[in-house]
Amino acid sequence: MTEPVRQFLEGKRAETVRRLLDATVDELEERGFGALTVRSVAERAEVSRATAYSYFSSKEHLVTAVFWKRVQALPPSGEDRTGKPGADVAQVVDTIAQMLASEPALVRACTTALLADQQEVKRLRDEIGQEVYRRLNDAVGEADPSALDAVMTAFVGSLVLVGSGYLPMEDMASHLAGITDRVLRPADR
Repeated sequence: MTEPVRQFLEGKRAETVRRLLDATVDELEERGFGALTVRSVAERAEVSRATAYSYFSSKEHLVTAVFWKRVQALPPSGEDRTGKPGADVAQVVDTIAQMLASEPALVRACTTALLADQQEVKRLRDEIGQEVYRRLNDAVGEADPSALDAVMTAFVGSLVLVGSGYLPMEDMASHLAGITDRVLRPADR
């Protein structure tokens, strides 16, 4: 598993990172992304600012790290496939949506944080994208690669819509299932 911080951690250091990530979630829920700072997270986690900055370069890095840990904790995909790409994509998306549904503040923060032009955020964004792409690829199956790209683009767009408040989280899976069915529909239908 890829670490969300700048170095591999175990023991006390891993516990410090866990506290910082938990504090990030608490800060997001109480204060929102705009008021979140590495300093406020460090204070809540009861670690020094210097320690927090040794692991995380910015608030965007903290939020992206929380999201990456959530993605890594998802149950394995592919065990209950129906063979119908739209339904299988909906299942993948529903798994991710359920993970996020209880943390709307995290979803809103990710809408901004994942777009940051920082090395650490880019690295984690790539890891997140690769994992989501792998899961969607498993769901889509033998479809044309351009169809998978369209489904991935729709997924990312849906996340932005959810984070912006234009698409309810609970509608995300069915929204993407419909798009997937249209994208993968044979030309003669």
